[in-house]
Amino acid sequence: MTEQDSGLPELTGKVALITGGSRGIGYGIAEALVARGDRVVITGRNEDTLKEAAEKLGADRVIGVAGKAHDEAHQAATVERAMETFGRVDYLVNNAGTNPVFGPIADLDLGVARKVFETNVVSALGFAQRTWHAWQKDNGGAIVNIASIAGLNASPFVGAYGISKAAMVNLTLQLAHEFAPGVRVNAIAPAVVKTKFAAALYENREEEAAAGYPMGRLGVPEDIGGAAAFLLSDAAGWITGQTLVVDGGLFLNVGV
Repeated sequence: MTEQDSGLPELTGKVALITGGSRGIGYGIAEALVARGDRVVITGRNEDTLKEAAEKLGADRVIGVAGKAHDEAHQAATVERAMETFGRVDYLVNNAGTNPVFGPIADLDLGVARKVFETNVVSALGFAQRTWHAWQKDNGGAIVNIASIAGLNASPFVGAYGISKAAMVNLTLQLAHEFAPGVRVNAIAPAVVKTKFAAALYENREEEAAAGYPMGRLGVPEDIGGAAAFLLSDAAGWITGQTLVVDGGLFLNVGV
């Protein structure tokens, strides 16, 4: 059976590695890339959830590697598995993140702050280093870091998360400068997207939560998937070092 007979798009020949790709935003990005013909490696902490996601996306095009994003051994094993299976890693999406605390930073446990930075920022740098040395340095490619509007403004009660996402924005700038011209590096800063990760921000009050958005709704993973697919395409070939805000117009309400 050919690719066309199966109803799947023809393979592009490109390979993406997406951290935290078994659900939510990461899954939405994986879905968008598979839909255009890319092959994809996704990571996640839960092996069963990861396996289920890979099967839904297409087991002939997607593999999962279970582990914790901040674990350096997991980072190395994931990139190695991608190279062994597909022979290349053109695109990296640093999506894995955590936000285990809700409250003022005046009372924030510093151990928790370190955990947030290890998962949200240091792991992204680790994966970027490894994909760079394994493939992108000699062959080019693109990276998308998932930041947040929480990193672009004060974020009461999720301060640690916001600070880490601000660091992701600056990491994007640093990598874009160092990896040019062969590798483009950009970030996406979403507002609230309807995922399990963000459920506490809208659950049982979605209409109220969406009221401040000029577009009249919260985001969905497909919104971020489309933006990431654009940034990881030749159509974005002259874009690097940028943070694309995908917020349903929320920032339009921030003014004098």
